Formats: sequence, C-alpha cells, structure tokens
Amino acid sequence: MQSLKIKVLAYYRQQVQDKEDAFRDMIDALTEGAANDAKGSAGDKHETALSMMHLEQEKLNHKLKEILEQKSVLDKIETDVVSSKIILGSLVKANNMYLFLSTALPKIVVEGTTVFALSPQSPLGSKLLGGEQGHEIEVNNTKYIIEEFC
Repeated sequence: MQSLKIKVLAYYRQQVQDKEDAFRDMIDALTEGAANDAKGSAGDKHETALSMMHLEQEKLNHKLKEILEQKSVLDKIETDVVSSKIILGSLVKANNMYLFLSTALPKIVVEGTTVFALSPQSPLGSKLLGGEQGHEIEVNNTKYIIEEFC
C-alpha cells in the first residue's frame, strides 16, 4: 500500500501543478491583453473591456491562491513517515474505499484503485485523524471501519 500512496501523492502533485501552470498562463494572457488594449484604445468601450479583464484576472488570482494552498499541503506530506495513527498524508482503506488525507481534490484512479482525497477539516477527515486500524467512526449515519492505512 506504501507504493500506492507514493503514486497517489505524485499524481495529485502533478494534477495541482498542471492547474497552477494553466492559471498562470491565463493570467499572463489577460495581463498581456490588457497591456495591448491600453495602447490602442480610448473611450467607454475601452474602459469597460479593461474592467472586465481586471475582474477576470482577480477571479483567476483567487483560484490560483486556492491551488497554491493545495500545493502547500501536498508539499508537507512525506511518504517515508511511518505512524501508528492516521496523520496528514495517510492513505486509509475504510469500507473498501481508499481515502487520502491531504486536501480536498477530485477522485482519481491509480493502478485500478479509486482514491478520494479529503481535507482533515472535512467531517470524515477530522474523524479519521488520529484513528488506528480497526477503529470504527460514524459520519452522517454511515459507519466506517478503518481496515488499514499507511
């Protein structure tokens, strides 16, 4: 399961890096577009277009900030740390599901195994933290049994 954890972490790191690169490219394109538009236009239409570009740039910067926060959490995870309790970065098998305690990210499939990434602040994540193999927890009337983790 340790090698699966390493592959899951690498996959999520790459996914977040790809998103960061895409948002940086979009922000750069908007900045360049605004600079080019400022050179040759004047009047109300120009001001409206510039305002729209700035609003879009603010949205993209906000999303980029979220991605950088996700990246920061993933960067804190060390794959060689062994713990007797569930910690940030643990890959947990509960109810035949694999849960990666990191940050909220889309589910992925690695080597035919579906993995759900969840935040330690989520209801399930917060109950898993500090748990041990064999422990039973309940979230939203669903019981989860921790089968194994690494």
